[in-house]
Amino acid sequence: MWLKCECLQTGGAFKLRGATNRLLQLSPEERERGVVAFSSGNHARGVAIAARRLGIRAVIVMPADAPQVKIDGTRAEGAEIVYYDPLTENREEITADIAAANGATIVPSFDDPAIVAGQGTVGLEIVDQLGRAPARIVVPCGGGGLASGIALAVPDAEMVVVEPAGWDDMAR
Repeated sequence: MWLKCECLQTGGAFKLRGATNRLLQLSPEERERGVVAFSSGNHARGVAIAARRLGIRAVIVMPADAPQVKIDGTRAEGAEIVYYDPLTENREEITADIAAANGATIVPSFDDPAIVAGQGTVGLEIVDQLGRAPARIVVPCGGGGLASGIALAVPDAEMVVVEPAGWDDMAR
């Protein structure tokens, strides 16, 4: 058994991979208008890091009750944070309104081909680091971007997608 410790990546998660790939696809005009994303943590910081590195303005829509460590990490990377109440407001609508107001590009956390491709670099590294494709890859699943990207990058491996008990949205 081998572990691919994405928690050791810059920002503490694999999310920087997809965010970077998505932002690299922006035209110069889109970069000038900035990006907006919604996230309570890892994607927020990934987008913030990628945007800072590329000189792009980033606005992140975060729940008002997001963990303080996630808020602090995202802000430390230079992103502007817009808070919302998850009980009474819709993060997708807020994000769309911000994008419409200033022409920013929405950067989703998983359901975007460039995000999935960026997350798929995990699979490419697995093959490179092992010197072969493994027979089976066990991958955690939130929105499915990481699992989808790895499955595309390592098509011959059996994919076992796992979720924590009680948080099994994809299975349901």
